[in-house]
Amino acid sequence: MKGLKALFADSIHELRDLRTLAVASMLLAIAVVLGFYTLQLTDYIKIGFAYIVNEMTGMLFGPAVGGIMGGLADLLKYLVNPTGPFFPGFTISGICGGIIYGLVLYKKPLTVKRVILANLLVTVSVNIFLNTYWLTLLYGDAFLVLLPARILKQAVMMPIEVVLFYTVAKVLTKANIFAMMRGMRVS
Repeated sequence: MKGLKALFADSIHELRDLRTLAVASMLLAIAVVLGFYTLQLTDYIKIGFAYIVNEMTGMLFGPAVGGIMGGLADLLKYLVNPTGPFFPGFTISGICGGIIYGLVLYKKPLTVKRVILANLLVTVSVNIFLNTYWLTLLYGDAFLVLLPARILKQAVMMPIEVVLFYTVAKVLTKANIFAMMRGMRVS
């Protein structure tokens, strides 16, 4: 528990750094732009890539910044490009996803196992259960009616999301982009 508290405290302290605010704002803008490239398959199923930026924010700046960015990204994406009715539950989901990514990835080595764990936790707890619950409240359909299609979509998308994020993160790490974002000297 002490480690968890320290992780959140470190993440909150990140917000005192002007560079963190600038980079987080840039990542937020990228998340909003990626929101334009969301494929809405049905009222209940859509495929997007803004998760990459949310996961990257959690990895770079921790659970507090990741959660704030996840919530703000949801709100701004809706304001700029509304698809369907606004529902604050999805903002809560964005916050939860950012927190989970931060808890699993912040200040830890980037490994495939860690990326799989982060994505698995978000996929199961947020995308499958929490978002399906929000959809039942929003549209009035039964939870168990929506669940099979959402599980199938997540089963297909999770490996793609893991490979895509890990590849992007590794490329950015090798190019020293993360080091520059964090303000470290690159030699």
